[in-house]
Amino acid sequence: MSTRRAFLAGLGAACAAPLVPGLLRADDAGTLLTATDVHVANYPTVEAVRWIGETLARETGGRVRLRQYHSGQLGRESEAIDMARFGAIDMTRVYAGALNNAFPLTTALCLPYAFDSVAHMRHALDAGVARSVLDGFATRDLVGLAVYDSGARCFYNTRHPIVSPKDLHGLKLRVASSDMFIDLVRLLGANPTPMSLGDTFSGMETRMIDGAENNMRSFHSSRHFEAARFWSQSEHSYAPDILLISRRSLDALRPGDRDLLIDTARASVAVMRRAWDASEGAARQAVAEHGIAFNDVDMDAFRDAARPLRERYLRQPELQTLYRRIRDLA
Repeated sequence: MSTRRAFLAGLGAACAAPLVPGLLRADDAGTLLTATDVHVANYPTVEAVRWIGETLARETGGRVRLRQYHSGQLGRESEAIDMARFGAIDMTRVYAGALNNAFPLTTALCLPYAFDSVAHMRHALDAGVARSVLDGFATRDLVGLAVYDSGARCFYNTRHPIVSPKDLHGLKLRVASSDMFIDLVRLLGANPTPMSLGDTFSGMETRMIDGAENNMRSFHSSRHFEAARFWSQSEHSYAPDILLISRRSLDALRPGDRDLLIDTARASVAVMRRAWDASEGAARQAVAEHGIAFNDVDMDAFRDAARPLRERYLRQPELQTLYRRIRDLA
């Protein structure tokens, strides 16, 4: 919290000075970019953005640097999106579900059972789906730099195993502030509770909520396994993460530095995937050793229950076109 207060105090002082895009500052030492992430220091997306910073510094002889604020030091993802839009920070990594309402094309990446597996998701993203989604950010003062995949999202809770949708009935589950995820959890019979990732652990401990849905890596790094003992392998969404930069900040860079940043961000996808693949299995083993109960689900029952929601969203022509591309690449 002290880091966030100091940052905002500095931002206030900066606002009294002539407008400079974002916190991007040019001085005798060069250009400093700022980046945020709610995840912890060794999380794959944090490692990928750290690699971007190291590459920029090396390729420019230290003239372009990146300072990263991880672990939610500067607030929630919703706040980071707004800060990037208005140029208060330069870059942020956010979960695609948190972007659905403002950037509808991201919904296609989050729809239930749109992807069959991690391999299918990565193949589709690399075959042009990611580029189509990233191009849609330019209308809202943001530039999409990269899509980082983040595994299968599954349900976990404090009460009992979830095998079929009826096992969700009556449970209060944390969801991201996305209409689509709220609708999905409600359709499956649970009570959706929009909440930040940072508040979820205490929400389960105090019984404000019964559980949540997320990927295995986040389940481990956020220590949610200490409160929720039941993990159900529903794989209901493969919603990825997206790396964004303020349009002001990108435009303020020298043309060569701008190209270098864009190319480095695209190359960081491979860095993130290597880190993800190396850490996801370790996370599963760690929570298993903590005594978490794993169970498979009736996948056909979940797909059938989610179908009405998917069909409703696919009435939107742009989403339907992108979804068809995803399915054709399965």
